[in-house]
Amino acid sequence: MRVRPEVELDPTPPPRRLAPYSYALEAVVTGASDDEELAEGRLILLHDPAGHDSWRGTFRLVTLVHADLEPEIAADPLLPEVCWSWLTGALEARGLPYGEPSGTVTRASSHYFGAMGEREPSTRIEIRASWTPAAHPAPEPARPGPRRPEPAEEGAAEPLGVPDTAGHLAAWCDLLCQIAGLPPAGAAEAGVVSLPQRRGPQAR
Repeated sequence: MRVRPEVELDPTPPPRRLAPYSYALEAVVTGASDDEELAEGRLILLHDPAGHDSWRGTFRLVTLVHADLEPEIAADPLLPEVCWSWLTGALEARGLPYGEPSGTVTRASSHYFGAMGEREPSTRIEIRASWTPAAHPAPEPARPGPRRPEPAEEGAAEPLGVPDTAGHLAAWCDLLCQIAGLPPAGAAEAGVVSLPQRRGPQAR
């Protein structure tokens, strides 16, 4: 998949004890300058061929994303519900079936005193979530007798029984861009309002 130029993706060591197989990516959303970080996050893909009762499947996606917000935006009492809807909305907008969603939205404010009293108050929003990506349907049982293999459909690259991991990664990048305050790609003229972020760039 291709990502927006504002999103930088890199592999990172995954946890080893959560599942027999795992893979992890970390991402940073930058602003006009590469030194300006608007949001960052981590996405982990877990796979247990034996299945997992709480997952209700053999795959599980786990994420942590966070960003700094303006205090007046972060004071909105509906912000946690809105942030959670960004995750589910990103998955549904790309037509990705999923199940067993779970997570938290945390809002933390910092006020500075003493030698740091000149700094503006800051507020960070953090989303921790996990969900089970639905796998492609299993093939139908073979019928008796000789049978010619059916030609593969053009563009069909996902093996059966495996979820659309590229699609879920794209939806996760959509979530990152949304929490960073960027408008949807290609929707700049559609009346989309960006969510204000921090007052100035922060060094990486």
